[in-house]
Amino acid sequence: MNFVRNLPLFCIILTLFSGPCSMILPAKKARILNLCVILAVGIMSFLVLLQVCISGGSYVYMMGHFPAPWGNEIRVGPLEAFMALFFCIIMLLSMVGGATERMAEIDESKENLYYVMVNLLLSSLIALIYTNDLFTAYVFVEINTISACGMIMIKQSGHTLEAATRYMIMSLLGSGMLLLGICFLYGLTGHLLMSNIKEAVAAIAAAGTYHAPLMVAVGLMCVGLAIKSALFPFHSWLPDAYGYSTVSSAAILSSLVSKGYIFLLIKIFYRVIGFDIICNSKIINIFFVFGIAGMMAGSISAAKEFNIRRMIAFSSVAQIGYIYMGFGLGTMLGVLASIYHILSHAATKSLLFISASGLSECSGDNKELAKLTGAGYRNPIAGMAFTVGALSMVGFPLFSGFISKILFAQAAVNQADKMLPTLIALALSTILNVIYFMRAVLVIYTPRKGIAAEERGYQRIRMGKDPGKSAVLVCFMLLNLVLGLMSQPIVELCSRGLGMFG
Repeated sequence: MNFVRNLPLFCIILTLFSGPCSMILPAKKARILNLCVILAVGIMSFLVLLQVCISGGSYVYMMGHFPAPWGNEIRVGPLEAFMALFFCIIMLLSMVGGATERMAEIDESKENLYYVMVNLLLSSLIALIYTNDLFTAYVFVEINTISACGMIMIKQSGHTLEAATRYMIMSLLGSGMLLLGICFLYGLTGHLLMSNIKEAVAAIAAAGTYHAPLMVAVGLMCVGLAIKSALFPFHSWLPDAYGYSTVSSAAILSSLVSKGYIFLLIKIFYRVIGFDIICNSKIINIFFVFGIAGMMAGSISAAKEFNIRRMIAFSSVAQIGYIYMGFGLGTMLGVLASIYHILSHAATKSLLFISASGLSECSGDNKELAKLTGAGYRNPIAGMAFTVGALSMVGFPLFSGFISKILFAQAAVNQADKMLPTLIALALSTILNVIYFMRAVLVIYTPRKGIAAEERGYQRIRMGKDPGKSAVLVCFMLLNLVLGLMSQPIVELCSRGLGMFG
């Protein structure tokens, strides 16, 4: 079991080194290497999760021979190990599900560069989950940003180049604010390791000194990560980035990239500053207001959209709003609801993007809703998968979205001053979700009249060419059902891990 304690570091190193290796390999071998690395990291993450669950606690892994505060550390607990495993599952399914479109849309001479970006992105996500050092987290935030930008622009179209530019501008703004906040915090505490910073911040708060500089540092870090995770109104880059990039990129970006930043924000709340200090600072009230605004604005924009990819992208703005609204409730149950919504959204959004791709394929590669009439009959598995994803986003019982909305409602009931706004926002957002998702479901299951026999034959051929995508969609549907029907042990695991975060 002592060897297993080394595996989180091995995961980071393996993904880092697989990036340069993919650079020198031909496309096919780079693709195989990428899938093998994701699978290996997933297996190692499962072993780590098993180890921490058996031991019943968390541990700190010191890298090198230098203890804190000079050395670097990673910290491993049930929540970190489970999140790493879950991210690997989502990334593996997204890469397999989008393989056909990816090979068709990316020039073969540049395909290996795409796998460099994916490997580095996975490395940054694993590092953000495990790191116990604030500056190391910033370094991997930048790796995450550059990798995500490369995944957007690899398609080399006008839309993706513009989207990548807008994404980079907003991300650099967020990164700059995060770095300034870290610098201010280092100036106040003299530490970069999260546990040491928390001790120093607690002493500062107890003494009642340097309150204003501390709040400035906290505010800069929170706003910087909110910008990077596309909290309303900093979401303008998101629809084009998700709507026009390759299917794999859209699935990974929407499901994982913003969640890595949000997970780091949770660590800052609990492990760097202390959740009590965060609540007393009233920053959570700002998150609460903008979270609800994002729920409404994202849902309204999605309801106005008739391009299925952009509709799903705008829906992500609303779902990020849910997560920040949970933070804004200022309770452990609210944060737990946000964590579960991270899982639900990651599993559902990838399902929606990949199933929408299957529906477009059997409709002459059209993405406009009017051109997808009857697509659910032409590609039954994609139609069923899209319906499952839509029902989950609406919050239909049996699916993952229902559980996260129930958790948000339970967290709100314990907050007298925020209960009514939260419940109203949940109700209105659910109604809007029904409007645009059920509209899409009705369109794809409306029989199309007058379709030519040769077109039907062409569509059947396209359907049969990608059994990998069908298998991935089935896996995503099962994952959604697992999150919806077996939520209790997952909630308990997340709750236990969150309790160890401090």
